[in-house]
Amino acid sequence: MLNRSLTLRGFIQNEFAPTMFGDFLRDMGAWVREGRVRYREDITEGLDSAPEAFAGMLEGRNFGKTLVRVADPS
Repeated sequence: MLNRSLTLRGFIQNEFAPTMFGDFLRDMGAWVREGRVRYREDITEGLDSAPEAFAGMLEGRNFGKTLVRVADPS
């Protein structure tokens, strides 16, 4: 890096939150509603299945966010 005069800059995840979080929520919410941004959830049914779901998450068997449904949403 010293020979090439490179500049590296890291950032803390919430560094820009005070000034840009409102814009993010507005834009991302619209993009998700429009289908331009999609997300995946790995849903496991029942609290008794939570340990297996957690272990699977740690082993990389999930894709997207891992959720455990413990009650009927209705």
